[in-house]
Amino acid sequence: MAANSRTTTRKTTAARPARTPRELAPAVREDDFDDEATPAEAQEIEAEGHYVTAVLADEEIRIVPPGAWRQSWQTALSNANFQFFAEQVVHPDDLDLYFEIDPTNDEFEAFVAEAARRGGESLGKSRGPAGSSRRTRRR
Repeated sequence: MAANSRTTTRKTTAARPARTPRELAPAVREDDFDDEATPAEAQEIEAEGHYVTAVLADEEIRIVPPGAWRQSWQTALSNANFQFFAEQVVHPDDLDLYFEIDPTNDEFEAFVAEAARRGGESLGKSRGPAGSSRRTRRR
């Protein structure tokens, strides 16, 4: 029996270049923002990929607002790949300071919460699924 001379070809797509906040996000001065952004300002911040400033261990650090984080960055954070994550969200000029601070989990959480607030977002806590409004016991 002869081998099949037909070869299969697979469609390939052009590789998308990786996008980083450095390419997307020009630095924003602190006085460009109030303590909280209006919803319209927050959308503009997120759309343009600007950095907001948040305090970490008494130092101001520029960070991409959490609503503008890419899923891959969030996954890196979930997988404890903190170095990759920080390289994506922290402004390049502030990155060495961020690593020098070496924040605790509590400091990091407060830092991200402040960045979210300054970006006009609420991280809030998920309440989970609501219970049934119907009684489950039959009478």
